[in-house]
Amino acid sequence: MKKELALKIFEAFSIERWNDLVRPFSVVEMDKAAEKMVLAYIIGKFEEEKGEKIDWEWMIYASLFDLLKKIALCDIKSPVQRLIKEKYPKEYIRLNEWVLEQYRPLIDDNDLYSMFTLYIGKTSGSIPFTSIQEKTARILRAAHKFSTKRELDMISPVNEAERIENICKEVNGDLQQFLDLRGMQLLLTKQKPFEFLMRIEQLRFQTRWNQTPRVPGTSVLGHCFFVAVITLLLSRESGIKMSSKRLFNNFFSGLFHDLPESVTRDIISPVKQATDDLPAIVKKIEDHIVSEELVPLMEDFYRDELLYWTSDEFENRIQLENGKIEHKTFEEINKFFNSDKFNPVDGKLVRVADHFSALMEADQSIRYGITSSHLREGRLNLLNGYKQGNLINGIDPWNLFHLFE
Repeated sequence: MKKELALKIFEAFSIERWNDLVRPFSVVEMDKAAEKMVLAYIIGKFEEEKGEKIDWEWMIYASLFDLLKKIALCDIKSPVQRLIKEKYPKEYIRLNEWVLEQYRPLIDDNDLYSMFTLYIGKTSGSIPFTSIQEKTARILRAAHKFSTKRELDMISPVNEAERIENICKEVNGDLQQFLDLRGMQLLLTKQKPFEFLMRIEQLRFQTRWNQTPRVPGTSVLGHCFFVAVITLLLSRESGIKMSSKRLFNNFFSGLFHDLPESVTRDIISPVKQATDDLPAIVKKIEDHIVSEELVPLMEDFYRDELLYWTSDEFENRIQLENGKIEHKTFEEINKFFNSDKFNPVDGKLVRVADHFSALMEADQSIRYGITSSHLREGRLNLLNGYKQGNLINGIDPWNLFHLFE
């Protein structure tokens, strides 16, 4: 993974949304991308429960490619892009080709770049979707529209009605085309999935490195999406052709790895490690609070999956047919369990991505000139946290981290 690509993705923490309206909190593109994928997961699971097939792998990559496109075109408002697509389709295709050109020097993975090219072609209308991809893309669009509505709901109380009346009508109008989706019905009528989403949204208001000034500020929710994306990219770099379920598990384990913090709040690492026994005690308390406050808000058909991702979240593991979970080494998974039926997940890779995200958060603020002893010490500890040549799930974190030395 090139340093330049990681830095480009990190820019999404600095891209402000709704910047022509009053905003009571920081509304940035990375947080929107995170909430959209949480919603896509919820809506998609309801469709799966109905017997629909979802191309989760396509959705995961689409979330990355959509963010890359948003970063490249952040100076063009969405309504303007929509008008260009509707009224000037040839120019819209050229605009998308320009987006691809911006990323060619940043993406060394030729297969990934080809997938990006296909995504641009399909979403711009020049290449047809497969039937399953069309269904999947529709779920992602529904999640996009509802996450937009949630942002608008949250900033509406501090904006005069005259400022947002037309926007509200447009956003609510856009949602009408998705009313056949069961998950969307329950979200719009504020049933249990909406209550669950509200808890997850609390991560959007929790600030990382809360004890020190930092630029750009990052929320726990945005951090989770960044970790998911980095986990995806590192999964590709591990040298292993991972099964679809393994890739799915790795991405969503990254996205939901801090889910317990929606009810416990973020406890910074130095505090967690204040005593030898405290990390285990904190984990035990987190598990108890999650079971009391979050689990009742989860649907039966995805509860076990979410708990699988958030329990022992940084350990490599598989799940047997009888439901038993076993920890395995990277080599064991590759040799014996790299199959969807074993439900494998590379938890140690999620941990590397989590540390990499923390390093970038500290490093970029220091480079911008906003620093503190907390940031300097945190950055140094992260740089020294891995030994050179010590591979973790096929990745050398020392080499990766020292790109930012």
